[in-house]
Order: sequence, then C-alpha cells, then structure tokens
Amino acid sequence: MSGPVRTRFAPSPTGYLHVGGARTALFNWLFARQHGGAFILRVEDTDEARNTEEARQAIFNGMRWLGLDWDEGHETGGACGPYFQSERSEIYERWFEKLRTADRVYQDEGAWRFRFERRPVTVHDLVCGEVTIDYRDESNTPDMVVRRSDGSFVFHFVNVVDDIEMEMSHVIRGEDHLMNTPKHLQLFEALDQKPPAYAHIPLIMNADGSKMSKRDQGAAVHEYQERGFLPAAVNNFIALLGWSPKDDDEIFSTPELVERFSLEAVNRSPSRFDWDKCQWLNQQHLMALPPGEFAAAAKPHVERSGFVMTGDYEAMVASVQEKVQTLSEVAGMIDFYLELPPPDEETMGKVRKNSDAAALLGDLAARMQEVTDWSLAREAIAATAEAHGVKPGRLMFPLRVALSRRTAGPALNDMLAILGKEESIRRIELLTGDLS
Repeated sequence: MSGPVRTRFAPSPTGYLHVGGARTALFNWLFARQHGGAFILRVEDTDEARNTEEARQAIFNGMRWLGLDWDEGHETGGACGPYFQSERSEIYERWFEKLRTADRVYQDEGAWRFRFERRPVTVHDLVCGEVTIDYRDESNTPDMVVRRSDGSFVFHFVNVVDDIEMEMSHVIRGEDHLMNTPKHLQLFEALDQKPPAYAHIPLIMNADGSKMSKRDQGAAVHEYQERGFLPAAVNNFIALLGWSPKDDDEIFSTPELVERFSLEAVNRSPSRFDWDKCQWLNQQHLMALPPGEFAAAAKPHVERSGFVMTGDYEAMVASVQEKVQTLSEVAGMIDFYLELPPPDEETMGKVRKNSDAAALLGDLAARMQEVTDWSLAREAIAATAEAHGVKPGRLMFPLRVALSRRTAGPALNDMLAILGKEESIRRIELLTGDLS
C-alpha cells in the first residue's frame, strides 16, 4: 500500500445517523486505525432545503457515542478544510474552471454537463471486483450535469473534488454508489488526478430481505443509546453486517475489530439485520463488564426510570447483570428490592399448584429466624426441605415469588443477601398468609 491511508465518512445531515451510515463510518474508521492512517469526517450539506442543525448534531453525537473519533473535520480542524461542503464553494469554482479549460464541460439549457469519453470504464473494486460501464452508447450514458442552472454543483462533482483536495487514499461506501464510480473515475481523469481505491460494501436488508427503511427497528443509532446498548456491542454487531472473520468468533471488543478487520473479508451479498442477534451480542458485552462498570453504565437508565437510589445499589444491579440484554431493562428487574409489587393471579396460581407451599414457607420463615449468620441462609432451605421429605427445588419457586413476587430474576442467594434477614422473613410470611 503506497502512501498514507486516508479514509472518510461524508454524511448528509438530513436526518439521524442511520445504522447503514454508522457501518460505513465504522468500516472507514477501522481501516484507517488498522493502518495507522487518518479518518476524516466531512459533511455534505449543500442541500440547504433538507439539511438541519438537529440532524448535524445527531450525526456528531452518534459518532462520538460509538467512539468513532475523527482526525480531521468538525471541531477538530485539519489541513484540508473547510470540512462542510457549504463552505467550499471557492474550491469547487477553481476545479470547475479546470474542466472548462480542458473543454470537458458545456452548457445545456443553463446547466453545465460533463463530456464523457465514449469508451468502456472499469472499476477495480476491492470488494465487488471488476465492474465495467460502457460509455460508447450515449443513449444509455448521457453526459452528466455537474453544475445546475442555478450555479450549484451536483454531488458527483463535489464528491470527487473533495476526495482530491482531502487526499483520500480509499473510499469505502455503500454498494448503492457503485454505479456512480465510473462517472467519478472519468472526472478524476479529466482533472488529471489519481483516484482513490474504491471498496463498495453490501447493503443492509431487513430479516425478510426487504430494504431497510428509516422507520424499521434498529435503523436509528440514537435508539441503541436510549435502549441501553453498549457502544462496543453496537460496533460489534454492525461490523458483522457485511464483514466476517475467518473463524467462528463473533464477540469482539472495538480494539479487536481494529486488529481483525480487512476489506478482503467483506461479503459481496447483502447482509440481513437480526435484532435478536443484536440483543444477544449486547448481553455478552454486558456480562463481560466488571460489576462496578456495569452498575455505572446502568445508572443513567435506572435514574431515568425514577428508581430511587437507596440501599446497596451496586449489589442490586450486579444481581441482574447476567439476566438483562440491555441497560434499560435493569430498573424493571431490581425495583422489587425497594417495594414489593402485588402478586398477579397467574403467578399465585402457579404457586398454589404446590399444595404444601404455605407449610413449607411457614416452616422456612421460622427456621430463618434462628439463623445467626445470614450468609448461611440457604442452609435453612435445605433443612426445611429435609424436614418435609421433599427436594430443595420444591421450595425454590415459592421462595422466589415470596421475595420478589416474580417467577424469574436474580439468584436466590443474591436476593436474600440484598434484602437481609428481617425483610426476607417479612416477605416470606406475607406470601404464607396469602396462601393460607
């Protein structure tokens, strides 16, 4: 690879950061980081009617949340700025004059068209292989407009000029741009400039094979943040939408992605979005966190739910670390520690199927009163089961319901330790009374 690696992400601020855009940014960022190169963020904001400040901020915030830091661009600066297309008009005028001088543009009803060379043009794509467009048939490939009648420049022209000015070595973008690339190659040649290497990555489809729209689940990056996903897990997930390692590994930290990523391992076929896989991957990343980090990551989501931070918050949160798929689920999993919810009829019906549940719980509460070292509370469970001639498992379900009024949740040991002796016994006696 000759020369320094320079990649870019060039979003148009007309809406939130889409998962497809985030994946394009990620692939460019990974490639630049892996090769010790530079990752540039430039904003294609020439569409004044559709661009908004809110959309700009949503893109910047989404990039920052994912940890995709840029070496040049908004607020970072750099030698190739400005990094907003709306501020680069003088640069475009200068390069447009080069096309005029070379007699490669002409006016047509007020607009300016670029005069294609009438020959086949081949793209040597790093993902898609060789793609050739034959420009000899002018009816199929009419000369393209590069400047509108109102004086504004079209995407194809400014895109090429920016890639020249910003010295892009590689352009990694969605496959929907593949057919634009032969046009861009003709512009590079007309401007007497060397084009970057191109790599067009597959589109992201819904699970049913339909094209992913802005309204589909998982389309907006800010939704992942709001639902309580970890940035590393989202990077892991979107990296696997189009790229695959050479083995069966699926769980990667972001530094591991930098080490393992390659354009050679990007798939040709469209990738299918799998929400269940996304949640599972997030769960694996959550489970791998040290308990303190998990509690800290969950805290904003727990506070947002109105949960009052009393008692041993960190222990409460740690008790559900292996049970949740997203951080937004934590508050609903630990709220019973502070206030015992009323039992629902379905849960009570399941407990009543065990005809001796009330007797078992009543005896357990009495035995627990005698426990002096609460860390040994489980011994009272074994002793109660033995005295009644049943297996301890027969007592586990009614005890879980007594402590939490739920059928699933943290381990019994965790609940007993966090609730403590007095509250645990009180809750067991409450359910015993309900069953009697």
